[in-house]
Amino acid sequence: MYTSGSTGKPKGVLHTTGGYLTQAALTTRLVFDLRDEDLYWCTADVGWVTGHSYVVYGPLAEGATVLMYEGAPLYPAPDRFWSIVEKHKVTVLYTAPTAIRTFMRHGTQWPAKHDLSSLRLLGSVGEPINPEAWRWYHKVIGGGRCPIVDTWWQTETGAILISPLPGATPAKPGSASLPMPGIEADVVDKQGRSVPAGAGGYLVVKRPWPSMLRTIYGDPARYKSQYFGQLPGVYFTGDGARKDKDGYFWVLGRIDDVVNVSGHRLSTMEVESALASHPDVAEAAVVGRPDEVTGQSITAFVTLAGGKAPSDALKDELRAHVAKAIGPIARPSEIRFTDALPKTRSGKIMRRLLREISSGKKVAGDVTTLEDFSVVARLQGEDE
Repeated sequence: MYTSGSTGKPKGVLHTTGGYLTQAALTTRLVFDLRDEDLYWCTADVGWVTGHSYVVYGPLAEGATVLMYEGAPLYPAPDRFWSIVEKHKVTVLYTAPTAIRTFMRHGTQWPAKHDLSSLRLLGSVGEPINPEAWRWYHKVIGGGRCPIVDTWWQTETGAILISPLPGATPAKPGSASLPMPGIEADVVDKQGRSVPAGAGGYLVVKRPWPSMLRTIYGDPARYKSQYFGQLPGVYFTGDGARKDKDGYFWVLGRIDDVVNVSGHRLSTMEVESALASHPDVAEAAVVGRPDEVTGQSITAFVTLAGGKAPSDALKDELRAHVAKAIGPIARPSEIRFTDALPKTRSGKIMRRLLREISSGKKVAGDVTTLEDFSVVARLQGEDE
């Protein structure tokens, strides 16, 4: 299964039948608390790993009734998902934070048109969910009654490795919570030593698991160096994270999604979360670009909430908002308002493209997983 969306050169991740199917089935049962009467809907593109593991193999191995939808979430109107939930009485909904933030931008009037009382469990997948989106999802879509399972995993892991178990794990908005049974995860420094609670580091897995990737197709050397050669004796996920005093994992995003401003390493996810906590912001993506003075500076691409007009005054307000939330060092040097962000079909923001655009470069590399090519064309057009 080729994975390239957010990082560059495509990699053919190779999974094998027994272990992959075993863990896909078990995690489907545990994380989604599947029952005979459920109608389960995972909104992922079936060509993406979430489509493989949690549309097809896991749910069908468990005998679930699965709903599949081929189409856009906002067509013919922004209530497309909610009309499907109402019509088919969906009980379990598994979708991406980027989709949730898109729905937030269009306002609560669209889900309010529909009876969503059939829902009993909500899930999140694809990238870290910011607390504001989590709370909106819980309140507006789940009516304040549905547990949310915020799941962390990768194409390479094959199945969910970190997630709350509904009804058993107390939730913290924005945290993927605790490793699944049998999964030994940790947050470590560059020497592979566990870091103290609250400190950021590299997310690693210390023991094998059934659904792990077996190789990179045609490139075993890259498999070994990328996943097992970075730190001794562990699987290197490429994600940054921190653990709190309760042992909950807070995933901060890809370690290459870090901006180094005057020697301070800032997680782009933290800056994005600060921007998204402003009431006028629907969604934000943050990247670093070269800066002669500070090494890197922060550029933020911001989509505004329904009907809000862009202005220089709002840019200044957002910069001050980030500085107050994180500190002056995190203040974006540039804020660019946009009507949409470049995303893969599965809903991931392609920050690699935004880095190239913010640096004034032409977009290069693989863009075959991009959902809407016109977004990039519009953003590049602004530079010219």
